[in-house]
Amino acid sequence: MERLRAALECPRCLAVAAGASGGTLGGVDDAGPDASSLARAALEWLLAMAHERGTGLTWPATPDDGEFNPTLYSGTAGIVVALLEGYRHFGDDRYAVAAERGARSVAAAVADEWPLSSLYFGLAGMAFALRAAHTLLGDRVAGQAAEHALDLVRSRFDGERWADQFELFGGNAGIALGAAEAGDLDLALMAVEPYLRTAEPTPCGVQWEVRAGVDGRPHHIAHGTLGIVYALAAVGSLAGRRDLLDLALAGATDVLSRDEAGPAGFLVPHSDPPYKPGLNPRYSYGWCNGPAGDAQVFRLLAQVTGDPGWSVLADRCWYTVSHSGLPRRLRPGFWDNNGRCCGTAGVLAMACDQHVEQADDLDFAEVLVGDLASRATVDVAGACWRNHEHRADPPDQPPRTGWAMGNAGIARELLRYDRIRDGRNPDYTIRWPDQPPATPARRSVW
Repeated sequence: MERLRAALECPRCLAVAAGASGGTLGGVDDAGPDASSLARAALEWLLAMAHERGTGLTWPATPDDGEFNPTLYSGTAGIVVALLEGYRHFGDDRYAVAAERGARSVAAAVADEWPLSSLYFGLAGMAFALRAAHTLLGDRVAGQAAEHALDLVRSRFDGERWADQFELFGGNAGIALGAAEAGDLDLALMAVEPYLRTAEPTPCGVQWEVRAGVDGRPHHIAHGTLGIVYALAAVGSLAGRRDLLDLALAGATDVLSRDEAGPAGFLVPHSDPPYKPGLNPRYSYGWCNGPAGDAQVFRLLAQVTGDPGWSVLADRCWYTVSHSGLPRRLRPGFWDNNGRCCGTAGVLAMACDQHVEQADDLDFAEVLVGDLASRATVDVAGACWRNHEHRADPPDQPPRTGWAMGNAGIARELLRYDRIRDGRNPDYTIRWPDQPPATPARRSVW
């Protein structure tokens, strides 16, 4: 490892062999798409995109973007996690070295007191990636930086929140999950307890104002009620707090009352009243604002309550997603994203969970992987993806590096699929804060 670390202190060395497995990556033969080769090519492209930053590495959001981005959502922190997954999957020390050097840049951003505190855009997410580097690589500096990041988050709490955003992506719910993943239950409780005071009663449950001054009440995991439900249920279960779990169930019940696809499926609008109509579609199917993400919340509720009815709801989400027509682009704006947050990779995560927990076949997962293979741009640098925005000119967007919309999130799901398909360990190397482990439902502790 030390020899490789010394040899890989330049981006030219990090990018070697990027084209070694090119040429046939998009192919699908009788055995199905080659997810392993595609994931490796995606990781190689990330190595080729790395920028020097002192003794560390950082990644731009897109190849032409020179702005430093240390975040979990679209920047270096999320890429560090993907590289660690690649290191454990392939045993390739180049990925470990790049992850360690990426962690240096993230640690430097913590030392400079990055201004945002949230899971996906701030210090809580950076702490998550740094702790992963510490755990897998024994990186003591990364571990210390993770602790400092959470100390900074704690110091910024105003008694209710950290920002105008009050949900999973940018607010309290995500900070709670990041803190819980780090074993900091006091900070996690600090983050979720304000939801007890701010819940808005509805005819069927509760909801929250998730951004100050915004009338619309989003319902899903990224920005809405179900993201808050996830945090309340996860932290409530860890802390033995029945009041938090009861509030989570009240929020989930409100969302259930809005279902428009039953009894076989599950589909809830983006928000009520509509938030940014014309920009946000009324219905989505991916992880962030659709049933692929709703299912993750229902899976967690099944695990912490022992109630199999929540697993049935996850199955209904799966029915809707797998019968929606995706990943085909049925109409402008229907399915234009390959990524983990809003696109095909996020649905692949759900497909693999269904296989592990419900013994569903992998047929639809194979369709999703085949679609990712067919849409990949493969060249000497590796493989990347261009999302499509039909309202833009040109509509094909620049490839992105990060977890949400680009290579880091896609590679991570391809690696897991490859292991599952080969009958190997179905777990991720690094468990994501808002995706419960795929295990048989546990008995209730209540």
